[in-house]
Amino acid sequence: MSSTPAIKPSALQADNKKAPVSTSMPEHISLDKWADAGFEWSGEVEPNSFDRLAATLSTEHEQSKTQLDAHLYRRNNVLHLAFTLTGEVWLTCQRCLQPVAIDLSDDYDVALLENDSQVRSVNEEQDYLLLDEVVTEQSPERLLPFKKLVEDEILLKTPMAPKHDDCEMSVEQFGEIPEEEESENPFAALASLKGKL
Repeated sequence: MSSTPAIKPSALQADNKKAPVSTSMPEHISLDKWADAGFEWSGEVEPNSFDRLAATLSTEHEQSKTQLDAHLYRRNNVLHLAFTLTGEVWLTCQRCLQPVAIDLSDDYDVALLENDSQVRSVNEEQDYLLLDEVVTEQSPERLLPFKKLVEDEILLKTPMAPKHDDCEMSVEQFGEIPEEEESENPFAALASLKGKL
């Protein structure tokens, strides 16, 4: 009998699937733990789980989950939060007051800078934030507000006044519109006197 333990294939190798990191979207990412090692999260997110976004969502249409694939990584000594959103949200059209679908599908990439000197390390088109402004909670470890940053980007993607491309403005009338009474023109009396004086 051999003293070497038998190597069993892991469930990941057997199923050839990626194991989920977590079933629910994390509120924060520990920078002390993951800034250098990198962090990945994938899953479906309910649009109503974002507090500020939920206030703008249409209540007349069922919201479907959006797919989120996020990756925290370091490139050229600059920390980046990149994520891909796939899905849509339903807002209220400001013309007809009916639900309108807003597509959120896009790739997002935000550079997280330690200080202003790192601005030279990112492209001019690159969105960036200073970590000191983002990591504001006082705790023993530096926590990146992951969920809040994703929600910020979603809110920037959604229009302030959503509307269908082709719809008429909704006008509701309550009661009868009173007919205007014909009133006598005050200058008509002066016109009649013009020839007499």
